[in-house]
Amino acid sequence: MVKKRVTLKDIAAEVGVHVSTVSRALDPALSDTLTPEVVTKIRDTADSLGYRPNRIAAGLRTNRTMTVGVMIPDITNVIFPPILRGIESVLEPLGYATIIVNTDSEAERENRLLNVLRDRGVDGIIHAAVLLSDPCITHAAEDGVPVVTLNRMVENSRIPYVINDEEAGVRGMLQHLIGLGHRRIAHLAGPQHLSTGQLRQAAFRKVAEELALDLDERLIVEASRFDEAEGRRAATDLLASGARFTAILCANDRLALGAIDGLAAQGLACPADVSVTGFNDMSFLELIRPRLTTVRIQQYDAGRTAADVLLKLIAAETGTETGAEAPLETILPVELVIRDSTARCADS
Repeated sequence: MVKKRVTLKDIAAEVGVHVSTVSRALDPALSDTLTPEVVTKIRDTADSLGYRPNRIAAGLRTNRTMTVGVMIPDITNVIFPPILRGIESVLEPLGYATIIVNTDSEAERENRLLNVLRDRGVDGIIHAAVLLSDPCITHAAEDGVPVVTLNRMVENSRIPYVINDEEAGVRGMLQHLIGLGHRRIAHLAGPQHLSTGQLRQAAFRKVAEELALDLDERLIVEASRFDEAEGRRAATDLLASGARFTAILCANDRLALGAIDGLAAQGLACPADVSVTGFNDMSFLELIRPRLTTVRIQQYDAGRTAADVLLKLIAAETGTETGAEAPLETILPVELVIRDSTARCADS
C-alpha cells in the first residue's frame, strides 16, 4: 500500500495554524517573519510526519527551481573544492541545490553545458570558467538569467564579477624578488583568452616597468593552459631562448610546479639556481618540496561572495526582495605567502 504524501495542510492541521504560516516556517528566506518558537514547532512537526517538500510543484508556483548552476574549468584543480564549499555555505541553508559542471575551458563544451543548465531551469549561474570573450554567457545574461563570474570576467559586458586583486599580488611578489636581489625576472603567463592570464600578465608588465626592471620580451612566455605540462614546456622555452634570468614569476601554482620540474630536467635547482613563485596558494603546497612561495587568493570567501551577489541578482529578477543592488565589480584582497622556492639571487 502506497503511503500518502504529507502536505502543508497536514502539518497545519497538526499544529493548529494556517497553511501560509507553515509555508513561511519551512521557507528559509521567510521564516524570520515568524517567532522562533512557531518555526521550531512547525519544523519539528514536519519532521515527525515525514514531510518532504514538492520542489516541482513549488517551482510551478514561484517560477523558481531552487537550483543554481556552477561552472568550473577543471574539476581536477584543487583550488575549486574550497570555492564550491564557500558557494554551498550560502546557498544550501536557503534550500538551494547546486549543479556542478566541468567545461575543461573549451568553448564548445561550455556552450553545451550552459544550455543544459538553462534547460534544467536553474535560477542562476556562477561561472568560474568563463572565457574573456564569451558571447554564450553574455546572451544568457541578456535573456534574463542571473549570472555571476568568479575569478574571471567577461570583457565589455555588464555581468557582475568577483575577482582577485591581481595587480597587488604581482606587485608584492616582484617586490619580494627584488628584495632578494633579483633583477632579471621571467614571467610564465597564463592563457590570454582568459581574463586571469591577461590581467596577471598586464600587471607584470606594468609593475616591472614601474620598478625599472628590464622587460626583455624573451622573458615572457605564454602558456596555453594553467597546468604543470605547460609550466614544464614554458620553462624549457625560457632556457632555450638564451635570455638570462634568475627568477620566474608564474601566473598560477600549477605552472610554477611544472616550471620547477622543467628546470630540474635541465640540471637547475630551485631556489639555488632559479627562484620560482606561483599564484593562488592551492592545497597541499606545504607537502611539496621546495615549498612554493605564492600569492594566496581567498578561495572559500570568493565562493561565498559570488553566491551572495547571485542571490541579489535572483531577488532582483524575481522581485521577491528589495535591498542592496548587486555590485558589478568585487575585487578580493590577496596575501603574499613566503616559503622555500625563493632565495637570495646568487648573482647579487
